[in-house]
Amino acid sequence: MENKRIRLGHGSGGKLSHDLIEKHFLPYLRNDLLEELDDSAVFDLNGKLFAFTTDSYVVDPIFFPGGDIGKLAVCGTVNDLAMSGATPIYLSCGFIIEEGFPFVDLEKILDSIKKTAEEADVKVITGDTKVVSKKSVDKIFINTSGIGIIDNGIRISGNKAAVGDKIILSGYVGEHGIAVMSKRHGLTFETNIESDCAPLNKIIANILKEGLQVHVLRDPTRGGVATVLNEVAKKSNVEIFINEDKIPIREEVMGACEIMGLDPMYIANEGKFIAFIALEVADRALEIIRNSKYGENARIIGDVIKKEKGRVVLKTCIGGERIVDMPTGELLPRIC
Repeated sequence: MENKRIRLGHGSGGKLSHDLIEKHFLPYLRNDLLEELDDSAVFDLNGKLFAFTTDSYVVDPIFFPGGDIGKLAVCGTVNDLAMSGATPIYLSCGFIIEEGFPFVDLEKILDSIKKTAEEADVKVITGDTKVVSKKSVDKIFINTSGIGIIDNGIRISGNKAAVGDKIILSGYVGEHGIAVMSKRHGLTFETNIESDCAPLNKIIANILKEGLQVHVLRDPTRGGVATVLNEVAKKSNVEIFINEDKIPIREEVMGACEIMGLDPMYIANEGKFIAFIALEVADRALEIIRNSKYGENARIIGDVIKKEKGRVVLKTCIGGERIVDMPTGELLPRIC
């Protein structure tokens, strides 16, 4: 053990990340709330249900097509709360800033935080700043925590996928990861690829206010769609069947992935969600999502087909089938 070291792959969101949490963090910090390992912890306080989450943002570069680290920080935390069925209300923001960081860049980031929080109808009510010497941190890192309220009767978790559920993906995949990577490496394409970074809480609210039977909500950030589907399959002990030709991928993103040798199923997203919804209300849910901002390109991509030790099966465009595994090793470092 003393010779082992943390690798970049431990932060990728794939199998190494899960091993890091389950083998190293959980043995020391284990409790009933933490063991759920959902996007937010859900707890009861005086008869009211709350969701609480935290996340840190180290994206490189800090400005990218479609967003920046400030917008990303608000969207990421708002979306994690929304994935538990909560209405986000308050955020905290903590900043670790490298000595010499330009004030003009800091103010751009703060303006993004302000505008995104206003769009999501949340308030930043507390925070912290630390300044460290040069090369102690790369420009600026941001931590955000958030709290939200869950209405009575809403119980959404990664372990609640049920046989018969339809799986809805809210739009095109891979845009955030490719936008960040192209900016990082100075790549240009015929059509500009922008991050999908966006707050999703209002789409989720539109679904939940109709009382539709939503079992699971997840946003496919680090590790992408493939990782989220595997997480849900294992936690719910079900087999998931998805159709490759139903997964919405822009041609520009597919082309970029081919150039860089990447699979869009494993690329990070910051403005998409996956919903597991009871068969009888899935069409209505899809209609609501498509009529909401940021959900216009939603599709049903598959089903939960049976109770079985968790696995994900993909029907390929040419009619074959293959198992979709959780990614191992290093994917795209510092993507969020």
